[in-house]
Amino acid sequence: MWSLAGFIAFRLRLPDPWRDNMLTSLYYVLGSLPIRVVLIPVFSLFRQSWSRVGVRDLIHIGQAVGTGVVVLTVLSLLIRSVFVTPLSVPFIEGVFALSFLGAARLLIRLWFERGKALSSPGGVRRVLVIGAGEAGTMITRELLRHRETGLRPIGFLDDAVGKQGRRYVGLPVLGRITDLARVVKATRVEEVLIAIPSASGIVVRRIVGLARAAGVRYQIIPGVYEILRGSVSVSNIRKVDVEDLLRRPPVKLNQEQIATYLQGKVIMVTGAGGSIGSELVFQCARFNPEHVVLVGRGEYSLYSLERRIERRCPDLSYTAVIGDMQNRSKLEHLFGRFHPDVVLHTAAHKHVPMMEINPDEAVANNVRGTGNLVDMALEYGTRRFVNISTDKAVNPTSILGACKRVAEYLVRRAADRAGPDQIMVSVRFGNVLDSRGSVVPLFREQIAHGGPVTVTHPEMIRYFMTVEEAAQLVLQAAGMDENGVIYILDMGEPVRIADLAADLIRLSGLEPNVDVDITYSGIRPGEKLFEELLTDEEGVQASYHEKIFIAPKNGIEDCERCDVLIRDILQAADARDHEAVRRILKELVPSYHTLEIN
Repeated sequence: MWSLAGFIAFRLRLPDPWRDNMLTSLYYVLGSLPIRVVLIPVFSLFRQSWSRVGVRDLIHIGQAVGTGVVVLTVLSLLIRSVFVTPLSVPFIEGVFALSFLGAARLLIRLWFERGKALSSPGGVRRVLVIGAGEAGTMITRELLRHRETGLRPIGFLDDAVGKQGRRYVGLPVLGRITDLARVVKATRVEEVLIAIPSASGIVVRRIVGLARAAGVRYQIIPGVYEILRGSVSVSNIRKVDVEDLLRRPPVKLNQEQIATYLQGKVIMVTGAGGSIGSELVFQCARFNPEHVVLVGRGEYSLYSLERRIERRCPDLSYTAVIGDMQNRSKLEHLFGRFHPDVVLHTAAHKHVPMMEINPDEAVANNVRGTGNLVDMALEYGTRRFVNISTDKAVNPTSILGACKRVAEYLVRRAADRAGPDQIMVSVRFGNVLDSRGSVVPLFREQIAHGGPVTVTHPEMIRYFMTVEEAAQLVLQAAGMDENGVIYILDMGEPVRIADLAADLIRLSGLEPNVDVDITYSGIRPGEKLFEELLTDEEGVQASYHEKIFIAPKNGIEDCERCDVLIRDILQAADARDHEAVRRILKELVPSYHTLEIN
């Protein structure tokens, strides 16, 4: 085809090609053939998949043809005394060559996609794409390319004023999001695809409501936490989940600050098999640590984490260790063997009602375990120590909350004894959405069994954040240089648990209190109707990150007998003296109080 382009260019250039030396054009084509033969492999044109050709492939063709034009023009000038070639011939040849090579690939791709469309099983559903941005156009292009999915995009909806009436990848923007019902009716759309990865939960909730009102199905591509830039594809499409309805704007991280203390360092993650611990492992892996030590009590959870690491981070250097934070000698062995630069402590009991009837275990794990760990971190020179706390530590009404408040104190006390290059902090936040033991998996299980979905109280509210957001903010807070402080993560707006249950029922294609009942079981021991807004706590300070605040140094730190009381409560826990544990906790944490359950 390239040689044919050269022959056509030469014949077009001559006023009478049949009279003006036809052999000259033949000599030109044959003489320049070696140049084409060399350029095709140099630019790897023969390696291109014609059935999946894209813009980058056309750019490579343009580079090869452009190089050929330059080389042939220079050669034409050098041999003009022997063989006269019009200087415009290489340029005309370039135009035809680019057209021929590009058109051939495009035709093959169209034929290939037509064949897949004809062989696709079932009918074709008409799809309306919400969002004409980068993700929306990418997923639309993918759907047009993969007709075997049975999804045929017919246009976009987008609220941007500048996009109204314009066309993207050949399809029109048919209106704003509020026009969904009208557009669905006018275009006979059967499905809506939400393609705005950065959309807040409020926006997603609004679109889902409009789609339900219009009587069409709805799907979504993941949020920014789940996909890498430029990786939107057909395989990303999934059903709308509760995380989408509660999602918030993406966290803006200071990557350089985090890399400073993680890159090339040895990191120990306790409770690594849990929801937060495992996510911290994957977030740390992005910063190329030297080695990661995974410590946990659950054999199966660590085994599962290993399998996930092999899939997602095959190059990560790590060691999985079965260990308990209460086992001081085991910790001494681990710190002596690995000398961790960073410790991320997530190993703790977290189930409020369970800890109410097992206060000795709450103290043993959440207090003694944290104490052992901070002692080892001090002794072996750990540079950064981060304790994961909870909003339940604020004015605690449960054994769990009070024990976590004591753990915060132990970390702050250790910070007072830390070296000049050591940072020891706690990070406090609320519920992690869909984490192990949270309400979301419980509600899903109840819905799958036909209900009822049990909520403790109609006015019960909680703060939620995704595990990805929590892990990222933990790493960001750990990179700050304030020693001995308690960082508080901005949890956004609180969510009524009853509303969350209703959302999950609707996302399952059912109606609350019609297909699946919502019942109220009553507040359980240790629970509050709501956790205090952390950022409203008296004296709270802002940090340089908009979603991270610093708690005041008050409360438990005012207790002069803390060290004696901690020794006493550990002895009471060892003796399984639950009453003594509760009594000493009230002395240790003055704000700890129990609630009367009606």
